[in-house]
Amino acid sequence: MSPLAWIAIAALAVWGWLLLGQGFFWRTDQRLPAPAGAPAPWPGVVVVVPARDEAAVLPLSLPSLLAQDYPGPAEVILVDDGSTDGTGERAAELAACHGGLPLTVVSPGEPEPGWTGKLWALRHGMALARARGPEFLLLTDADIAHEPDSLRLLVEAAAGHRLDLVSQMARLRVASGWERLIVPAFVYFFCQLYPFRWINRRQPRATAAAGGCVLLRAKTAERAGVPAAIRQAVIDDVSLARAVRRAGGRVWLGLADRVDSIRPYPRLADLWRMVARSAYAQLRHNPALLAGTVAGLVLVYLVPPGALVAGLLTGDAPAAWAGGLAWAVMAGTYLPMLRYYRQPPWLAPLLPLTALLYLLMTVDSAVQHHRGRGAAWKGRTYARPEAAPDR
Repeated sequence: MSPLAWIAIAALAVWGWLLLGQGFFWRTDQRLPAPAGAPAPWPGVVVVVPARDEAAVLPLSLPSLLAQDYPGPAEVILVDDGSTDGTGERAAELAACHGGLPLTVVSPGEPEPGWTGKLWALRHGMALARARGPEFLLLTDADIAHEPDSLRLLVEAAAGHRLDLVSQMARLRVASGWERLIVPAFVYFFCQLYPFRWINRRQPRATAAAGGCVLLRAKTAERAGVPAAIRQAVIDDVSLARAVRRAGGRVWLGLADRVDSIRPYPRLADLWRMVARSAYAQLRHNPALLAGTVAGLVLVYLVPPGALVAGLLTGDAPAAWAGGLAWAVMAGTYLPMLRYYRQPPWLAPLLPLTALLYLLMTVDSAVQHHRGRGAAWKGRTYARPEAAPDR
């Protein structure tokens, strides 16, 4: 057989392993655990929302938090992280207009050295929350909208199943053409890297969380030393989950049905910045890991269609057969995520194109890092941010 055929067979073998041996990452059935009964009494919860220049999205997200139908004591703390667009004032206006849960707006000032902006904001919000003595903290982003029963269901799951951290991957916005091409794949790749089934086992094989929606036991957070223990992390959600796990806490992560991200990414440039700002941090700023990631993406996602086309053009039947079958398995594993995002199945064969874009975004992330620009977000640049630690 030709070298191309052997490479295509290797890609097919990898897809066979991914299909059956990577925690069934492609399935989308890891949803919030069914309630084991309502807690009595309902524990107190403080919702902490770090917000920087979010005045435009707050009218779509903050009222959903204030309107939570929660039977126990609950309130919202919004931490205005140095906004220049009137975020804090807008939040106060919305609370006065909509009512609902009590809202407190605080502003901690610029981060001290060694802190990323979001974690600096969380530090102040969590400290203020702990003074209220709640059993749980809900950490949620300013661009996340919650259905009225979201908080109640989260608390029921955590209390009933004795979980210390319950996180839901918010359903991201999918409206523009670029969002349809890239957003479902973003979650698909995340699930491939951190299979939810492995995370949710009693003896976990992976640890992660989704930062947009995290319900956290206050005592566990204190025991884990967060957020101070992860103050430099750019990938703060994964770092948070690992800190909780190291402290002996149980972590659960799944896809959301009643939690949605409302932030638009209408252009490729918007999505590119979202991915590139932290991609190299995930690789621990290691050139060897970058090279391995690029080679892996090429083998797993680009070789199958390339081998199929080249095999058909040159009459190399083994290459065409192996490449075509690998591409079919790839597309088949992507279909459940497309269904979850209510997208048409014809997008599944385009996954190699999306993977190529992610490859280029990852390389660009490394280039920006070595140019000293690091992870840039909303006017702040972290030249040498920390990746999520393994220990």
